[in-house]
Amino acid sequence: MPLSLDDPVRARLVVLASGAGSTLQALLDAGRQPGYPAHVVAVGTDKPGVGALDRAETAGLARFTVRPADHATRDGWDDELADQVEAHRPDLVVCAGFMRILGRGFLSRFPSRVVNTHPALLPAFPGAHAVRDALAYGVKVTGVTVHLVDEGVDTGPVVAQAAVPVLEDDDEARLQRRIQDVERPLFVDAVGRLARGDWAVHGRTVRLR
Repeated sequence: MPLSLDDPVRARLVVLASGAGSTLQALLDAGRQPGYPAHVVAVGTDKPGVGALDRAETAGLARFTVRPADHATRDGWDDELADQVEAHRPDLVVCAGFMRILGRGFLSRFPSRVVNTHPALLPAFPGAHAVRDALAYGVKVTGVTVHLVDEGVDTGPVVAQAAVPVLEDDDEARLQRRIQDVERPLFVDAVGRLARGDWAVHGRTVRLR
């Protein structure tokens, strides 16, 4: 996948977030490191007043909010979000704790260029309660998946995965924290590898060269 013609060295990332923005911060920090092949150019959210917007402001980045409640239809929200993202000419759209399902209209504008992270080893435990579901099922190992986004719920091709053991005294909060400790560096590395542009999707396989 080629990078933007106006920046052959560093890929442009538009990050979508819904909360405090800790994963966004990891990407911002990585973008300041020499040799990291991407940088965040804008941050979008689905609600105002969240920490991710504060982090974007501190970093001097463009920021925008597109609330579902401001649109009569889901497709209308999806289209406006795509317009806002497209205005910043992203090479990759990065979902960093973005708690909305992106629709066909949005994804068709950025084919195979939307990447997400999920706190489980997909295809196990998709959806919004992956950590809780893994504990309830009694698994001994869970983890993190970085994947491309398609129209399903956490069903896109896998880019990278890492395992996290489930300890006997884990509750949801403790396991979530340990997953996040693994998730952030894995996500930063995977986004960096995608940003270098030397990859392709073959069926459900993402081939990183």
